[in-house]
Amino acid sequence: MFHQISDSLWERIEPALPAYKPNCRGGCPRLPLRRVVTGILYVLRTGCQWKAMPQEFGSGSAIHADFQEWVKRGLFHKLWRTALEEYDDLKGIDWEWQSLDGAMTKAPLGGEKTGKNPTDRGKLGVKRSVLTDGRGVPVGVAVAGANVHDQKLVVETFQSLPVRRPPGRRRQHLCADKGYNAQTIRQTAARRGYVVHIPRKGTEPPRPVRRRGRARRWVVERLHSWTNRARRLLTRWEKTAVNYLAFLHLQFAITAWRTAGVLG
Repeated sequence: MFHQISDSLWERIEPALPAYKPNCRGGCPRLPLRRVVTGILYVLRTGCQWKAMPQEFGSGSAIHADFQEWVKRGLFHKLWRTALEEYDDLKGIDWEWQSLDGAMTKAPLGGEKTGKNPTDRGKLGVKRSVLTDGRGVPVGVAVAGANVHDQKLVVETFQSLPVRRPPGRRRQHLCADKGYNAQTIRQTAARRGYVVHIPRKGTEPPRPVRRRGRARRWVVERLHSWTNRARRLLTRWEKTAVNYLAFLHLQFAITAWRTAGVLG
């Protein structure tokens, strides 16, 4: 097989997969799960349609059916949580400096949580709001139509964390751009224990409260760039929001494992 999943990645995904019993009624045997996962990753990476998947993976329809079942089981969200836990054990999630930002991509087929993109001649698009730790590993995400303002996704992004945020024994800083410059956003973040670093419009970025470290947003902007390398996320083809989120969760899990240095 030309596009085989690596052993290190398979070792982390396999324990989360359902245990299927042989079908006593006969019929076509189920595709090997490793081949199914490899096919899903191929779609994520290339953005190809399920029916256009190379024959080496097996039936694209069968792989898509497994993907749909695993979405309903919450498997991809579980993988993201597991990856963050392993990353936390090995390197420690950098809660001290967190960054928040949104990105818009195309959604030609429309569907749930899509809308007209005001920066792309009103074409349909989707917005993802992402919260990262200090190294740029995603720890929170929310999606909406491209016409939804970033500020309206802040609370949902904070509430989406798959792992528990530690209590505020140490200061936690939140960095965001001028698009989040609103008193309601500052108050929302402050209630959650953040020291907020949001430049005010028409002014220079504020100096960080502590001399050690500095407010920075480039890690979340870099993450959006990395995420768009997965062509299924660069252009959204899923009409349902849960399927789109499943691909995001899978990509975020891979990002966490790569940052932890455990993928070969």
